[in-house]
Amino acid sequence: MLAFRIATQINSRSLRTFRLAPTASANITSRAMSTLFQSIKEDHEEMYEYHDQYKRARERGDVDAQARWARQLTWEIARHAVGEEIVVYPLMEKHLGDKGRELADHDRREHQSVKERLYKLESLQPGSEEYDKLITVVMESLHHHNDDEEIKDLPLLEPAIGEKASKEAAQSFKKTKKLVPTRTHPSIPDRPPFETLLGLLEAPIDKIKDWFAAFPTEDEMKEAKEELKFRDHDAAAGRAAAGSR
Repeated sequence: MLAFRIATQINSRSLRTFRLAPTASANITSRAMSTLFQSIKEDHEEMYEYHDQYKRARERGDVDAQARWARQLTWEIARHAVGEEIVVYPLMEKHLGDKGRELADHDRREHQSVKERLYKLESLQPGSEEYDKLITVVMESLHHHNDDEEIKDLPLLEPAIGEKASKEAAQSFKKTKKLVPTRTHPSIPDRPPFETLLGLLEAPIDKIKDWFAAFPTEDEMKEAKEELKFRDHDAAAGRAAAGSR
């Protein structure tokens, strides 16, 4: 009981700082009423941008920058995945019947695989061949997963719930992303309410750990944000890019 009270106290003190973790989309657009499709696609664009920054650091031989951009990529993927598991997949199960449950379960399995790979990444040495190969495998999986969401899942879901509900879901999706761990935890259940509760309790500890795992510098983030303004990965291009590696 004492441990729970301490965790709760730390959580309340740390939540403001935790919510200010770096993201690009929050500062790039002012789409306060984006649809769910738009919000998720923006997240996909961030993943691709951070991966591009990582690859550039790799080409330069800048191991420190590789580690920072891999951390930023891990952060975005983890938050995005949990946001979908809390908000999007329950909507698919509720409004799309058996097909929605089938799609949601398939997406959860893909998320689990990515989480496990990202968790393993933290035990590897940035700059090593094994580290780079694992990043590549993660992104190939994500390109396919993200394309399926943009081509199959969301085009089915949005008409079923309507524009108003889509925009409300987008706001919920953005809010829940602020309340999940900064590191991937494959052992945490991927169905609400378990992820919500454990994510909130885990957040302060992970925030403390992240003080010792540097994110990209502000100048690097600023440059990435500028580039992100002009990006527009369509699903076909994303799949082609993954297949060409």
